[in-house]
Amino acid sequence: MSGRVVRGLSAAAVVLAAHAAVNVRLLRRPPERHPAVLRPVSVVVPVRDEERHVGECVAALLAQRGVPDLTVVVVDDGSTDGTADVLRTVDDPRVQVVTAPPPPPGWLGKPHACATGVEKVPADPDGVLVFVDADVRLFPDAIARAVAILDGAGLDLVSPWPRPLTGTLAERLVQPLAPWLWATTLPLRLAERSPRPSLTAANGQFLVLTVPAYLASGGHAAVRGEVLEDVALARAVKRAGGRAVPVAGAELAACRMYDGWTALSAGYAKSLWAAVGGSPAAGVAAAAVLSAIGVVPAVAALRGSRAGLVGYAAGVAGRAVSAAATGTRVWPDALAHPVSLLAFDLLLARSVAGHRRGTLTWRGRRL
Repeated sequence: MSGRVVRGLSAAAVVLAAHAAVNVRLLRRPPERHPAVLRPVSVVVPVRDEERHVGECVAALLAQRGVPDLTVVVVDDGSTDGTADVLRTVDDPRVQVVTAPPPPPGWLGKPHACATGVEKVPADPDGVLVFVDADVRLFPDAIARAVAILDGAGLDLVSPWPRPLTGTLAERLVQPLAPWLWATTLPLRLAERSPRPSLTAANGQFLVLTVPAYLASGGHAAVRGEVLEDVALARAVKRAGGRAVPVAGAELAACRMYDGWTALSAGYAKSLWAAVGGSPAAGVAAAAVLSAIGVVPAVAALRGSRAGLVGYAAGVAGRAVSAAATGTRVWPDALAHPVSLLAFDLLLARSVAGHRRGTLTWRGRRL
């Protein structure tokens, strides 16, 4: 690798790290003090084979402070384990348990389950809709503080990014990359103001939006066939004239999304092909560029390149900054950032190949 290429990639790494630092300062955070939410809040929890998680998830929702008008709709999307048994033990008038019918043609399971849940709540024009995955644990005032961001900044949809919990080396390498990616590449304040749907990011683990914004966007019917229905919904909100943006969520919720390499690999295979957008070639090329910026300077540094050392240090700094802001482990994990990118590339390649072969499935359903 020529010195000029290494210097160029290292300079790009410095720029990306600086942008991540700026974004972290601009990232909207939940206020410590917040008023009670005086409008109705409806939470939809889509579940499919979530026996291990759904009980604790619902308990955390029912323990929310500052939300006097709260409805929780749990949608059982064809579970085959003991999910229904767990839900039968829930005895609270605020909780509705709904069994979703099989998804109609053209619908994927999660968008259909979410739409089924929304049908069970009143379309109050002053209301707030919240979508939470079963493996997410909301902290006691998570909803009230998230709504405070929504109202305080005049936004229509916020995506508080839960703190990623990791227990294995594979999880520690890969899971922090999602928040790192938007913290590094998405200009947050511009994304808030811009009507361009592509300028947003979202995480369906925890989404908060106003009822009018949901209805104007077309709701989950507008994203019925999307694997990444969370990002698609945020973009639909922007197409309808709304404002949607990720916000700090490490103080509001936590989530261990996958347990080990096998589960992580299957989960990312399901969705990464969709993350590269409508042009797989362009998406893969963009991922390759980001990987080159993160990996090539590190390799050059091992061979004694000072420019490479600067580029590697910048990559580590950018990863550390985003990790600190989003609640993931900073040290020593940030030092392995180049390895994380290579692991991500492997998962992306497997996902794109599986999509082209038509072999991808999730929870027993073909995608």
